[in-house]
Amino acid sequence: MADVEKQQHHNHHLDGASLGAGPGRQAIYQVNPTFRTLGNPAPLGLMSFASTTLILSLVNVNARGVAHPEIVVGMALFVGGLCQLLAGMWEFACGNTFGATAFSSYGGFWLSYATIFIPGSNILAAYKDDVELGHAIGFYLAAWFIFTFFMLIAALRSNVALIALFFMLTLTFLLLMIGQFITKVAIVHAGGYCGIITAFIAYYAGISHMLTPDAAFFSLPLAHIPKGQKAQA
Repeated sequence: MADVEKQQHHNHHLDGASLGAGPGRQAIYQVNPTFRTLGNPAPLGLMSFASTTLILSLVNVNARGVAHPEIVVGMALFVGGLCQLLAGMWEFACGNTFGATAFSSYGGFWLSYATIFIPGSNILAAYKDDVELGHAIGFYLAAWFIFTFFMLIAALRSNVALIALFFMLTLTFLLLMIGQFITKVAIVHAGGYCGIITAFIAYYAGISHMLTPDAAFFSLPLAHIPKGQKAQA
């Protein structure tokens, strides 16, 4: 009997997963949870946003004579849309509410923008002339101008790169909206140039997130805003 008890004690000591085991008592097993480490989804979201914004902005300034935005439809659906939406969902899993809201919302923006120019949607054909279409697109851009302005306010205590990104994006939406409302090509072009600047700021922020100490020989600063200390009661 003593040999059996010694063997039981030896087995319990080896596995380290049972608690309170002994004669007449049922073994209680303790499960040690393991947590999966998630990667940083911000570079995916920022790079996807930057690439799609750059292409559309080049069209908005009529670069190399390209004036029709249909070329951006594929990018808007799969890169600006799908990739950003996935980045937003992963930001939710990481507990980053701001990043999740930004990436998911602008992913939705690109998906909805692409839908406008898909022939089967018949959205463009629903308007009787270019003036009415311009006003309708102006309404669409106005909603995104307001949303982006609120995101700018929410970003004011983050870092300089993110503040610059949302400031330029707010200005981009504002100029494009005005250009559509008053049918002024020069203002649309100005919005396009602001969009190009926005895209390169997003590229900078995206590559900055990728240049981590364990993956790169140098880093790019985002210039974080000091949060300050709370007053002691």
